[in-house]
Amino acid sequence: VQLQAFGGGLVQAGGSLRLSCAASGRSVSSYTMGWFRQAPGKEREFVSAINWLVVRTSYADSVKGRFTISRDNAKNTVYLQMNSLKAEDTAVYYCAASTGRTVGSESQRSTWYEYWGQGTLVTVSS
Repeated sequence: VQLQAFGGGLVQAGGSLRLSCAASGRSVSSYTMGWFRQAPGKEREFVSAINWLVVRTSYADSVKGRFTISRDNAKNTVYLQMNSLKAEDTAVYYCAASTGRTVGSESQRSTWYEYWGQGTLVTVSS
């Protein structure tokens, strides 16, 4: 499975961006998909995850109510809609795929994911 994240860019605080993660190589419709981010000088942190049934999602507390994860299995693509962006959201955002089928606490660990995209940079100016 190859993952490619795109959609990052420069946006003013309070603005919005939608990130996309396109998968290739095989269908990821049965995978749990996640988004992580890494700010300069900081460790990679969990942002959001969505399970293969699109029934359950999970979010980091820092993005709840502002970010929305979704997926289109027909397009083999996962999205992260980011609204009300803040300067502290500035980071490289990575998408990841796991053959595990849960959005429990396991899905918040980067080690749970087998496949990773290359990352896309989001810069929020204050």
